[in-house]
Amino acid sequence: MSFNANYDKYIAILKEELVPAMGCTEPAAIAYAGAKARAILGDTPTRAEISVSGNIIKNVKSVVVPHTGGMRGIENALAAGVAVGDAELGLQVLSSIEAEQIPEIAKFCEGCEITLEHRKTSCVFDIAVTLYSAEHSAYVRIKDKHTNIVELRRDGEVIFKNENNEMESCTDRSCLSVEEIVQFADCVDIADVRDVLDRQIAYNMAIAEEGIKNNWGANIGKVFLAAYPDDIKIKAKAYAAAGSDARMNGCELPVVINSGSGNQGMTASIPVIVYARELGIDADRLYRALCVSNLVTVHLKSGIGTLSAYCGVVSAGAGAGCGIAYLLGGGYREIGHTLVNALAVDSGVICDGAKASCAAKIAIAVESGILGYEMYKAGNQFHGGDGIVKKGVENTIDNVSRLARAGMKETDREIISIMIDE
Repeated sequence: MSFNANYDKYIAILKEELVPAMGCTEPAAIAYAGAKARAILGDTPTRAEISVSGNIIKNVKSVVVPHTGGMRGIENALAAGVAVGDAELGLQVLSSIEAEQIPEIAKFCEGCEITLEHRKTSCVFDIAVTLYSAEHSAYVRIKDKHTNIVELRRDGEVIFKNENNEMESCTDRSCLSVEEIVQFADCVDIADVRDVLDRQIAYNMAIAEEGIKNNWGANIGKVFLAAYPDDIKIKAKAYAAAGSDARMNGCELPVVINSGSGNQGMTASIPVIVYARELGIDADRLYRALCVSNLVTVHLKSGIGTLSAYCGVVSAGAGAGCGIAYLLGGGYREIGHTLVNALAVDSGVICDGAKASCAAKIAIAVESGILGYEMYKAGNQFHGGDGIVKKGVENTIDNVSRLARAGMKETDREIISIMIDE
């Protein structure tokens, strides 16, 4: 099949995936649902109910909600969205909050009874919000993806329902393959991707630099830079980790996400950008390398699912390794081996929610991606039959998807049980 058949799909996937978000995307999704419900209610709520799947609890429990003065958790994310959020901004729902509005969030919490329920469902991404005033009620349900609204009600009357619970319109990811991703990167007209990649470069490097400059979370990036010699590999890991530390701990700078995750968006992009800047590689090659890193990340994550027990930055770190391999002149062979090597190293790292330690996991994932490429250059590789590695890069990707999606289901349930003391 000619690659030209999928060219427009690859452009569309990049535009659909690489979008801005303010703060961790799961609290943002809750805030978005709350803001949407408030708009439907058209009144001041006195009571709120929120029911969420275990993975939402896992990813919201410990992370700081931006523009709230340091508030954490599900109830505060909901309160921020209802009290002062702007639903028209999607995952940047909290980005327009001014400092003088922050007390309104606490005031809302005092005047509105908020009830939280763990929604026992097979759907890993499920958020339902109901608001009540003296005379009216409003209901919003989001499912499978951060802004994918499947039902809206006012006073019990359905005003919108996605009868088949279909995902919001998006391009079918099954067209992705490592070989065609490399072909796409080779031939893409940069004008078709420049705007979306320029935004990714600007946003994600800005928060990485903020994470290096100031104290955020566990300061993983600073620890790396202080403890190890000045080296491009260390800097690539440090800057990616620093961006996560800032984001997980309330930094009010937006990031460009990948596969619904800011941490994955930063992990897939920042190391590639650092390499290009440190080595003086031209913008054209950087854009093409970012196409590789982002699309490989999407390809890996599409088989795993939005949320799971499998840490998403493992996929993004492998994607970054592939992007670096391309940046340094690698083609399909080099990138395929880099990817298999990286996945053999750290597949199975668990996701136990969004929090400061995500930054350290990002560093590990980036290290594995870079190691995968360095192994190939040195003539070393993992072979089919070594654990979950199978001959052929797409076969290995299938195995990883199976491991994460099916094999780690019970692990996911146990992680959630541990985190919420059930």
